[in-house]
Amino acid sequence: MSWILASKSSSRQELKAGDFALSVDVQSVYESSGFLTSKMYPSQQMHLTGSNSSTPTNTQPPSTLSGSGSQPILLDRQDSNLSTGSSDREESTSPDKTQQRTQADRKRKRKSGTQGVQNDEGGGGNVQKISRSTETKKINDYFKQQHQQQQQQQQQQQQQQQQTNSPHRHSGAKSPSPQVLLSHMTGHGGAGDPLAGLMPPPRGVPVATRSTQSDITFRQVDEMESRASMDMEAKNSRIDNLQCTNDELSRQLQSQSKVLEQKQLQINKCIEVVKRLQIEKSNIEKKEARQKCMQNRLRLGQFVTQRVGATFQENWQDGYAFQEITKRQEELQANREEIDRQRKLLMKRKPVEGGSNSRKRGANSNQGQGGGNLPNGLGGDHDHRDLTIQEYYESEEILKLRQTALKKEDTDLQQEMEKLERERNLHIRELKRIHNEDQSRFNNHPVLNDRYLLLMLLGKGGFSEVHKAFDLKEQRYVACKVHQLNKDWKDDKKANYIKHAIREYNIQKKLNHPRIVRLYDVFEIDANSFCTVLEYCDGHDLDFYLKQHKTIPEREARSVIMQVVSALKYLNEIKPPIIHYDLKPGNILLTDGNILGEVKITDFGLSKVMDEDSYHPDYGMDLTSQGAGTYWYLPPECFIVGKTPPKISSKVDVWSVGVIFYQCLYGKKPFGHNQSQATILEENTILKATDVQFPPKPVVSNEAKQFIRCCLAYRKEDRNDVLTLSSNPYLSPPLPKSGRQSASSQQQAAAAASAAAAAQQQAGYQQPFTTGLLGLANIHSSTSS
Repeated sequence: MSWILASKSSSRQELKAGDFALSVDVQSVYESSGFLTSKMYPSQQMHLTGSNSSTPTNTQPPSTLSGSGSQPILLDRQDSNLSTGSSDREESTSPDKTQQRTQADRKRKRKSGTQGVQNDEGGGGNVQKISRSTETKKINDYFKQQHQQQQQQQQQQQQQQQQTNSPHRHSGAKSPSPQVLLSHMTGHGGAGDPLAGLMPPPRGVPVATRSTQSDITFRQVDEMESRASMDMEAKNSRIDNLQCTNDELSRQLQSQSKVLEQKQLQINKCIEVVKRLQIEKSNIEKKEARQKCMQNRLRLGQFVTQRVGATFQENWQDGYAFQEITKRQEELQANREEIDRQRKLLMKRKPVEGGSNSRKRGANSNQGQGGGNLPNGLGGDHDHRDLTIQEYYESEEILKLRQTALKKEDTDLQQEMEKLERERNLHIRELKRIHNEDQSRFNNHPVLNDRYLLLMLLGKGGFSEVHKAFDLKEQRYVACKVHQLNKDWKDDKKANYIKHAIREYNIQKKLNHPRIVRLYDVFEIDANSFCTVLEYCDGHDLDFYLKQHKTIPEREARSVIMQVVSALKYLNEIKPPIIHYDLKPGNILLTDGNILGEVKITDFGLSKVMDEDSYHPDYGMDLTSQGAGTYWYLPPECFIVGKTPPKISSKVDVWSVGVIFYQCLYGKKPFGHNQSQATILEENTILKATDVQFPPKPVVSNEAKQFIRCCLAYRKEDRNDVLTLSSNPYLSPPLPKSGRQSASSQQQAAAAASAAAAAQQQAGYQQPFTTGLLGLANIHSSTSS
């Protein structure tokens, strides 16, 4: 089979290939030849017709390629490279088939115009083959590079179409591949092939559709663009405003930072000035304290080192004030002895009524021998004279007056001696404090933790020092308790001490009550010392006050106990409750230095936390630190020794309150007053304290005695707890007049009931059994008062 492509001529040639017309897919043929451009569509086809007649038909218009949405594309163009082919049966061009050549065709010269027509026999028919003239260079060579690029683009387009699965790709009939087309065109079948002369089935023209992507109009687009531009302008203006604000704030921040730096410099200068003034004040106070101590050394006494055998000991030597009082006491004693001697002599010269004159003269003579120094001046020449009753009465009255004066002077000397003893105690305490301050490594006003300026030493214990300090940050006085561990201690002992200190800190840091000393801070100084910062109280403790004044009036003592019970109530109302366990006068601080002000409790080193794991409301908690504490102020259950540890509760603090109140009123402890702790432990003094005795002096109200009895009940089951004690009528505010009248009416009703009971008992009625201990106790209290 032979086929001829359209030439560049203006007229169109009819292709003859047997007796059938062949429809050729333009895309497939052109893709195989490299002539298809990107503007052609897959659905475009070109129809080629052929017939057995040699008569040309020049009536068909030039073939065009048209696609959806594009202009028609002419195939027969003047600048096309398509050549004209001829059949092998036509050896020369007939005149009727000759077409006029254009001017471009005339200019073009063909190098080889011969075409070889070969006939292939076989299969029952003759197949015409088109043989092109052999040229030095093929047409495809001119478009080789373009063909390769087009193939690459087509492959990419096919891949994209496969990925997107476009519906237009499957809408029309597929174009046959070049191999299929060529197989039909070459006709390899034999003569018996039934499809040899048939025309291929017609192919449908694909339909190209067009759809709009959006319903938005140009006006809407313009409006959206205008709004977007306006929003962008607003955002830009907002950004500019924010940038300006940011710049302004940055400028203000820089200015405020400079102001802050200036203020900080001023504050630092003020702190330095305050620090310098505090140091100067502390140095002045230290100098005055040492001058006063030097003066008191001569007046009150001092420690003197004396040699005893091969060793030296420090003994106390009293000052001239004690020596003067001792001398005056010796003189008073001599005068007292002289008065006693004169009274004895006067008794010998006492006149006897109703006696003989001889007896009187004998008595007078005997009295005259030894009565020359009578205070009335009788003696010497008058020794022989008898004393009348009047003279004897005068002499006796003089001796009595002198004896009374000596007693008064002796009492004054005793009071002065007690005052000197109190001053001596303070003097000894100050001497020890100054000595410890000189030996302390914190005596040069150091600043601890860049905040606390140490001013002076307040006291020193076994392993700690308490310094008065000034908080440079908060501008207040504080008490810094420096805990120092011994370098020679073992690690387990150090760990135990630190454990107890941390435990005390953890207990006290959570407490916030006006009757409890506040704990502000804890920090480490070095590897062997740390510091706890406490609230500073200007006055001394209650123990020091009692040593100075011995007793406290009941009203002032009641005020102190009310404040202590208020603090204990707070400790029992928090969760978990806390037992102080070491409540004593030494742990009650007087803020103003006297009992007329506020008091605060401190020292929670032995406190017990009544948590749910270790405390039971009915039985209490185990005492794990038996033997610790101050024995005079502990209840009997703390001294019980057995297989199991004793049980304690808040009633331990109630017993301590009773002992402190008794000591404030009577100036001595109720149990083991002049005993040491070792003696109390050996003699079981507290275990034998079943009853409390009240001395007749000073006079104390019955309500106060009853309150003390409630606190010092021997059995803990009979003793009040803290919450019950806080509601005791003795600590409650006084009742108004109406309340007093109701209370008096209740007392009268109780008295009437007791009188009726006594009348019934006299009448012989049987009464229930009672011990009557309460009545005996009341009788005893009334007689003692």
